[in-house]
Amino acid sequence: MDINRIRVAAKERFAGVCRVCPVCNGVVCAGEVPGMGGLGTGTAFRHNIQALAECRLNLRTVHDVKKTDLSYRIFGVELAMPVICAAIGGIALNMNGAMTEEEYTQAVVSGCRQAGSIAMTGDGPNPLVFDAGMAAIGKEAGWGIPIMKPRETEKIVELAEQAAAAGCPAFGIDIDAAALVNMTNAGQPVGPKTIQELEYIKNRTTIPFIVKGIMTPDDAESCWQAGVDAIVVSNHGGRALDHTPGTAEVLPYIAEAVKGKMTVLVDGGIRSGADVLKMLALGADAVLLGRPLAIAAVGGGREGVEFVLNKYKAELSAAMTLTGTAQVSDVPVEILW
Repeated sequence: MDINRIRVAAKERFAGVCRVCPVCNGVVCAGEVPGMGGLGTGTAFRHNIQALAECRLNLRTVHDVKKTDLSYRIFGVELAMPVICAAIGGIALNMNGAMTEEEYTQAVVSGCRQAGSIAMTGDGPNPLVFDAGMAAIGKEAGWGIPIMKPRETEKIVELAEQAAAAGCPAFGIDIDAAALVNMTNAGQPVGPKTIQELEYIKNRTTIPFIVKGIMTPDDAESCWQAGVDAIVVSNHGGRALDHTPGTAEVLPYIAEAVKGKMTVLVDGGIRSGADVLKMLALGADAVLLGRPLAIAAVGGGREGVEFVLNKYKAELSAAMTLTGTAQVSDVPVEILW
């Protein structure tokens, strides 16, 4: 298996819903929601890519870093590197039926485990979306993190209890899906959460609680006040609100506000191991990959996901060597030019 074969197969199976462009930057697919593009003008998607591109790495080779340590521990789970698969649900709608929900979740959950990573699984108006993720996680003995829509608080608690019973190390909500019309139209209302509602969820659940979709320091502080264990700096891949800044732009301000108090994760436009290192230097503890692993799953199944993650691992190790960075747990901002 190689990356070109994965990409060719994925392009064929996507049948136009994703062109598998040489550079996945949101230009061609702007406005294609449902689909794989960014909302409206696609500006938020493109800002993710641009913000990372504007971060440059200092090449340093006169140092004593002979070996790099990529290992990372989160929620009691040991990972081979600080890279997690982001939750993507609604495969039939967003991926033109390129795979079934069950096939996709099994590919990412199992592929991640084989590569020493862990996958988040999704949620949607059709219970099949959440259930498929839980089934895939069950087959891997709890190795996965289910992410729910920002539903009514009691429903979130109910689903979180399912996750805990399945042995999941954590659960979360993608609060940036607060305006999803398809959820409300299906009789499953979603919306923003107050500090009190987040605190309610935290106090009635037994495994770590993640809130994904944080783009400002004050929202991050609110999550910390509510006792949330981790946040994901994310604009939902540019699919929630048009014209937001890129995640790499806001990450340093959010990290300054809450890093050390809670785990800070980030997604958005990460297309290489070097991009992973940039995000770590900007203040993230670990990163999430969305579209790159979706392409890997569609083009190569479980083996494709494992292959792409190992490719990121090799790129991250090389970037660390060439910037004099020994450990992913200690990436100084000074590696950025």
